[in-house]
Amino acid sequence: MERRVAIIGAGTSGLVACKYLLQFGFHPTVFEADDGVGGLWRHTMESTKLQNNKQMYQFMDFPWPSSVKEDNPSQNQVLDYLNSYAQHFSLIPHIRFNSKVIDIDYLDGESTEEIKSWELWGGKGKPFCSKGTWHVTVQNTKTLSTEVHKSEFVVLCIGKYSGLPNIPEFPPGQGPEVFDGKVMHSMDYSNLDNDTAAELIKRKRVAIIGSQKSAMDLAAECANANGVKYPCTIIQRNAHWFLPDFNVWGVIAGFLFLNRFAELSVHKPGEPFFLGLLATLLSPLRWGISKVVETTLKWKMPLKKYGLIPDHSFFQDLSTCLIAVFPDKFFDRLKEGSIIIKKSQSFSFCSEGVILDGEAKPLETDMVIFATGYRGDQKIRNMFKSTHFQNHIALPPTSSTVPLYRQIIHPRIPQLAIIGYAESLSNIFSSEIKSLWVAHFLDGNIELPNIREMEKEVKLWEENLKQYGGTYFWKTCVGNCAIWYQDQLCKDMKHNPRRKNGFFKELFEPYGHADYVGLTHK
Repeated sequence: MERRVAIIGAGTSGLVACKYLLQFGFHPTVFEADDGVGGLWRHTMESTKLQNNKQMYQFMDFPWPSSVKEDNPSQNQVLDYLNSYAQHFSLIPHIRFNSKVIDIDYLDGESTEEIKSWELWGGKGKPFCSKGTWHVTVQNTKTLSTEVHKSEFVVLCIGKYSGLPNIPEFPPGQGPEVFDGKVMHSMDYSNLDNDTAAELIKRKRVAIIGSQKSAMDLAAECANANGVKYPCTIIQRNAHWFLPDFNVWGVIAGFLFLNRFAELSVHKPGEPFFLGLLATLLSPLRWGISKVVETTLKWKMPLKKYGLIPDHSFFQDLSTCLIAVFPDKFFDRLKEGSIIIKKSQSFSFCSEGVILDGEAKPLETDMVIFATGYRGDQKIRNMFKSTHFQNHIALPPTSSTVPLYRQIIHPRIPQLAIIGYAESLSNIFSSEIKSLWVAHFLDGNIELPNIREMEKEVKLWEENLKQYGGTYFWKTCVGNCAIWYQDQLCKDMKHNPRRKNGFFKELFEPYGHADYVGLTHK
């Protein structure tokens, strides 16, 4: 049987997947809709920069160049870094740019009834054991012509924060159609070139709907362009915990939350009885540490003054990967009035602007930008031509997550892996270790349990995400038990999960990409 592998997307996930599959002797073809690598980093605002320290956002075997002095590189510097990675490992010849995948279809294989009867993934639990092949329909974005490529295995690296914006629905007569100004999503704004974006917001009163990182960055960009004469208003339902910077606070968070000792206070999917008991006994300590961090942040920044104190814990935002960093001089902009924050559980449009809860008059504005996220589950569902596989990607209210074993493989979809859907506090490393797992799996080094056992573990992870993530569990973040998760991947790849030298280092030092360098060897 042939072992053709197609990778969809040339962002960070697609690049590392390609790199490790090449290292393991495969010859993947990467399909990328854009004309260059970088994925989401090619579609960000001019002011966007890496919020992590660059040492926390780098590949295991490819450090940042010494020429990059900044701790938080700019968008262009990140793109240069990703391009250098692709060039260094000779990935470019394997990437087909300007090639947009329209859909994928599993054909010439088992019937739907046969697939439903499988006890093992793909019929035999192996990556290249099914009869069918994936037919990948690709459109040339320049000529609009289409062609079909056949592959025995597909790796989806399409991300979840692009392509399909999440836009709220409104009753008739209360939506954007009655507004005299312009309405757009942050995705469309980020896709504009810098000059066009600057001209679009110039001398306009902008209202931004959202409370997370993209909303704050948008507001800062508008405030820098327009000042107090044309203030920017952020309309949010709930505040989230933000850090003043990640260079210092990231280190603090690492020692408080991101080591093995910290994970002892957290219940983990599939944990033995003793670890579950220990997590219960240590839960007051976890609560206390979270409260100390919250109190310190409230003392450090004027959160109460501007209505930016969340109604949930710091630990919950950490557990859902919602911890972010305020833009530079954000509180200076609030103080001078170029940024205004309003809280409203709902809103509607009128001709002059938007109507907020408890406000006697409409908020007059010239432009409304939705920073309301993306529909990542629908984006993955849309990739499948077959309704049979579409139905395995359940949408709300039935489910709010894509059920993936090891956060990589769907138990009911053969010969396919998904990298970049589940999140962590270091997405570049998360994609890298998952890509290594996929390479080991395709090379025959990993045995899968039966489908029922895989689905049982998926359910355990979903329950854990709900326990600690609250209403944001759908983000599928493994931030609070990342080491536990990485231990499982290491064991699957037959590597020692204990990556540090010495008992105290193993227990108290934060884990990061540098601890897993040895996994890069076949």
